[in-house]
Amino acid sequence: MSEEATIEFSAASKELGDKIAGLTLKEARELSEYLKEEHKIEAAAGGAVMVAGGGGGGGEEAAEAKTEFDVILTGFGDKKLDVVKVVKTITGASLMEAKKAVESCPATLKEGASKEECDKIKADVEAAGGSVELK
Repeated sequence: MSEEATIEFSAASKELGDKIAGLTLKEARELSEYLKEEHKIEAAAGGAVMVAGGGGGGGEEAAEAKTEFDVILTGFGDKKLDVVKVVKTITGASLMEAKKAVESCPATLKEGASKEECDKIKADVEAAGGSVELK
């Protein structure tokens, strides 16, 4: 006969957990930003909660893991033309628009992209000699 450990949750924990689980993506982002700004709590990779500094009690809310990212071009190195071509392909912009975007670094290449899409864009830009940041 096997015994399983049972965890009992308080009514307050259940209520808070249900509220967090019911958040829309916009509300979850807003909560994440609030926790980051006010309590110095950030979601780490994998969705675990990371507390910066000596966080006291009360910061137990878990921020939802980020699923959408913005791809920001931060530099083009010494191969500007190659980076312009990649930016043109990624954004679908004209050659002149892509050149202006590259020259006005930092420039947003893609907003609200999935992690997989961001990784592909980052790899393409870096292969061309540019540098990218995900936010």
